[in-house]
Amino acid sequence: MKMVKSLLLGSAAGLVAIAGAQAADLPVKAKPAQYVKICSLYGAGFYYIPGTDTCIKIGGYVRAEWNYQAGGSFNPVRSYNFDDPARDRTTERVRAGITVDVRSQTAYGTLRAYATILPTDTNDQAAAGANGGSPYNNPGVFMPAAFIQFAGFTFGKTASFFDFDLQPYSNQTNIWGSNQGGNGQQVFAYTAQFGNGFSASLALEDPTSRRSAIADGTWVPGAYPTWVSPAGGSGYAGRRWPDVVANLRIDQAWGSAQIMGALHDTYASVAANNSSSELGWAVGGGLRLNVPSLGKGDYFLAQIAYAEGAQNYIGSNFGNGGVGGMNLRDGPVAAPTNTAIGLVLDAVQLPGAAADLSLGKGWSVTAGYEHVWNPMWKTSIYGAYGEMWYSAAAGAALIGAGVDTDWSLWQIGSRTVWTPVANLDLSVEVLYTNLNNSSFDNLTVGTNGFNGRDYVSAIFRAQRNFWP
Repeated sequence: MKMVKSLLLGSAAGLVAIAGAQAADLPVKAKPAQYVKICSLYGAGFYYIPGTDTCIKIGGYVRAEWNYQAGGSFNPVRSYNFDDPARDRTTERVRAGITVDVRSQTAYGTLRAYATILPTDTNDQAAAGANGGSPYNNPGVFMPAAFIQFAGFTFGKTASFFDFDLQPYSNQTNIWGSNQGGNGQQVFAYTAQFGNGFSASLALEDPTSRRSAIADGTWVPGAYPTWVSPAGGSGYAGRRWPDVVANLRIDQAWGSAQIMGALHDTYASVAANNSSSELGWAVGGGLRLNVPSLGKGDYFLAQIAYAEGAQNYIGSNFGNGGVGGMNLRDGPVAAPTNTAIGLVLDAVQLPGAAADLSLGKGWSVTAGYEHVWNPMWKTSIYGAYGEMWYSAAAGAALIGAGVDTDWSLWQIGSRTVWTPVANLDLSVEVLYTNLNNSSFDNLTVGTNGFNGRDYVSAIFRAQRNFWP
């Protein structure tokens, strides 16, 4: 019996050992997978970055467009000879946008970082010869926004705190208005929230894109009018201090309203390493009214602004200004028969040892209304008007006594957007522009006649959005 018992116990022990060895060879049970979790704190499209309490949303779009008598993003022509056979009448552009929005909660409120990256490819609109280089593809990467927001502060690149009407009713890269949202501004700003939708902001902003031309010297008429400045003649000197921008704003269910102001350093470098400066400034106001009684999603939006020595606060798309701010021509390239000119100058250097600056002045208004017919169709109508003028002393210093340098420009346009399926927008837009330059109506020198000029531009755009 003892032998049998020993055999049984030994066999049992062997089976246990074998079973234990086999169990050791089995795979270890995997830890539960950590699935992406929706973050509902900040609206649709956000989710938690796995393993953190930080929420992120990634979005963007792909866009293709065809422009007639306009640059990419429906940029109205400013320096253009309508009779130049080498001038391209059409411009094509493709753009892909990627947006990243990252947010988390802190003891000081929401910490946010946002960036937009826009790779873009545009066929060049410029013609050969005096009007520009040969046509070619012009790819590049564009970043209109990259900023951090924390405890009321905004650091980085975004729209100016002066801007209100960002023209959502149009594809146009507008001429009038202060809108720098498409380019972005370097800002260091603080916004105080008072509750009930009331807020106030104070910002220090990069003045570069708000600089227009400072001119002196002698006007030289001809095919491409310009100035001949004395040696070391005037122009903007280096940046000394940022633009100071402030606004008061309200945002409620009925819409929004804002009043705003800006101070700008109009600082010229003049002959013999001297300098001269004046304080440029701008003020404005804006209003948005939501009108759901006319259509779900309908709104009216407008902005008005006045500036002295800071012309890019009333006209955000005049480039570096000067004669090329607006210069529309007809006739042969070498000797145009008509030139319509709108001078865009922050200041004119007056003659004399003091090198005093006479500030340019102007005002503009932009407005648009968009009606939503149904979820698939919406149509807008919009317009803009602006004027710029200069003192008699400035006109005499540049061109001659008794020459009227005032000019105006107005536009009216309409856009219709068809959304056949969600997140696909197909839009057609037509814009009429009229430049009226009393500027030089009584100037009869050179080969040019100086009159107004109008033209029509158009765009077709297809855009696939892929943000929630």
